[in-house]
Amino acid sequence: MSNDLSSRLRGYYLAYTGGFIALILLLAVLEQQGMPPRWIGYAFLFFTIMIYAAIGIMSRTSNVSEYYVAGRRVPAVFNGMATGADWMSAASFIGLAGTLYLSGYQGLAYVMGWTGGYVLVALLLAPYLRKFGQYTIPDFLAARYGGNAARLVGVFAVVLASFVYVVAQIYGVGLIASRFVGLQFEIGVFLGLAGILVCSFLGGMRAVTWTQVAQYVILIVAYITPVAMLSVKVTNVPIPQIVYGEVLERLRVLETQVFYSPAEESARQLYRERAEALAERIQALPESLAEEKQRLSTQINERKLDSSASMREIVVLERQRRELPANADEARSKWNEARKAALERASVPNPHAEAFPGNSEDARNAARINFLTLVFCLMVGTAALPHILMRYYTTPTVREARSSVFWSLFFILALYLTAPAYAVFAKYEIYLHLVNSEIARLPGWIAAWGKLGLVSIEDINRDGLLQLAELTLNPDVIVLATPEIAGLPYVISGLVAAGALSAALSTADGLLLTITGALSHDVYYKIIRPQASTQWRLVISKSLLLVVAVLAAMVAAQKPATILSMVAWAFSIAGAAFFPALVLGIFWKRANKEGAVAGMLAGLLITLYYMVRVQFDSIAWLGLHGIGMEPWLEVQSTSAGIWGVPVGFLVIVVVSLMTPPPPQKTQELIERLRYPVH
Repeated sequence: MSNDLSSRLRGYYLAYTGGFIALILLLAVLEQQGMPPRWIGYAFLFFTIMIYAAIGIMSRTSNVSEYYVAGRRVPAVFNGMATGADWMSAASFIGLAGTLYLSGYQGLAYVMGWTGGYVLVALLLAPYLRKFGQYTIPDFLAARYGGNAARLVGVFAVVLASFVYVVAQIYGVGLIASRFVGLQFEIGVFLGLAGILVCSFLGGMRAVTWTQVAQYVILIVAYITPVAMLSVKVTNVPIPQIVYGEVLERLRVLETQVFYSPAEESARQLYRERAEALAERIQALPESLAEEKQRLSTQINERKLDSSASMREIVVLERQRRELPANADEARSKWNEARKAALERASVPNPHAEAFPGNSEDARNAARINFLTLVFCLMVGTAALPHILMRYYTTPTVREARSSVFWSLFFILALYLTAPAYAVFAKYEIYLHLVNSEIARLPGWIAAWGKLGLVSIEDINRDGLLQLAELTLNPDVIVLATPEIAGLPYVISGLVAAGALSAALSTADGLLLTITGALSHDVYYKIIRPQASTQWRLVISKSLLLVVAVLAAMVAAQKPATILSMVAWAFSIAGAAFFPALVLGIFWKRANKEGAVAGMLAGLLITLYYMVRVQFDSIAWLGLHGIGMEPWLEVQSTSAGIWGVPVGFLVIVVVSLMTPPPPQKTQELIERLRYPVH
């Protein structure tokens, strides 16, 4: 039966892959014949959404086992493929290469941490959770530790980590729709939301699984194609993974020329002076804010009296006055952010290949600490992400669960080996063709992405040329803009957009299903109404799916942070909340309910406290200003889990030893889980 299913699936997906490649070739020909770029974007968007909708409709189900765990009959290879798509979110597809572009060697922490996390999954968690054989992670916590306290804490952590993660995915969908289809960002967010709901609403995990396999095909073709074409353009070799070392050496020579040119040093000096001026204004608050308001008011009045002054000058000044902070606390927060941005532009960029860069031994130590702590947080976060761990409930056997971890890594490898090459080729093109070019004749992609706030330029030294210090690129733009940066046909841009959309939708589907599964199964069915019928449970789940999805879209529309930052926060939250409780729950019989609840809460709370206070100096919508603090040991907010995970382990051990051991029945459950051979 399993072999027949695998054979049929191979036939279906081979035909689907051939059809997708034929569509790409057809659109390439139509572009040559004069088809407008926007129609190419529409074609890719329409094709992908329709395919996913068709799979979702064909996979609709009212069976609880099919809805939550795809009937536990997904073959290992296809589960690995689906996990790869579920895993390679907008963070991996859009954000990873961009982060490697901006931070060079330091960005490899993401590759190492995410890959290493699957080793922990295979060794410590996946086979044991599959042997347990329920639907959700809170299910395991409740059965292992007893009672509903651990279940409820688990539900809260599942919802929080998954919600932060899904906001990042919907934000990515908004970027894609607004750039390639020409929609307003906020409208693009809700359009993407509709695509997400079509996949997961009708068929749950069954529909999501088969959709994710289809999405993997699109995203991996879309990711590799543009960088392979760029590799041919630069090196005449179509395998960027093995030749980007040669381009990295060329980039090193370019860096020396660009970083220390007289024009570059002049621009950096002007940014340094701006940072000093902002520091003086911050020091002189609140008087400096009143002086700034008075200065702008005086200039506006003078321009109004001056007959030669243009209306545009007056409008600009009035806008500057309106945008001034309302009070001293808000001014301190806003000007401090501007000062940090100016200092960043004023510093000499780090060479791409330099490990643990810095101008002093303290700076190099801080870089080393952040690298290692980020690797740690991403590893334990990977091993504790609920939407990934749920995938191992869908395999037929424990052996298949182990095999699917291998296949997951195999399919993920294709993207992770390509991301460093992506960053190097994109940076080489920008340094070679964009830096020191005339600002009046910059390529169109600068203005197009500038409208979305992802690219900005400022001719601070007024020389009419673009220095590197005057260019700001959001890391989320690198992959999406690479075809335009390299001058490739627009069909490749549309292909990349389709791949990014697939990556974001596939992960968002899994995350929304995880959130609603925790709320409908673990809270509604297990606690509030155990006698609920199967039909009513699915109605509740689908209703919650709509509510959570709309809330996530509303948050994403505010553009809260970069995609990779939001995803890293989700990993720290998941790692701190779940990793100690799951690992000790499987490997230490003495861990009990009191210890698990206390440890999960302690780890989660210290992680959230550190994350919020280090990342945000103000949260305007809560009316909070001046809440920021200096990082402990220079650890960034993306690595906040480095404090929460050890605290979680320590609290579970100490509290468990101070309270009665778990009952004999629980210890027998652990014995059965520890030997997952069937």
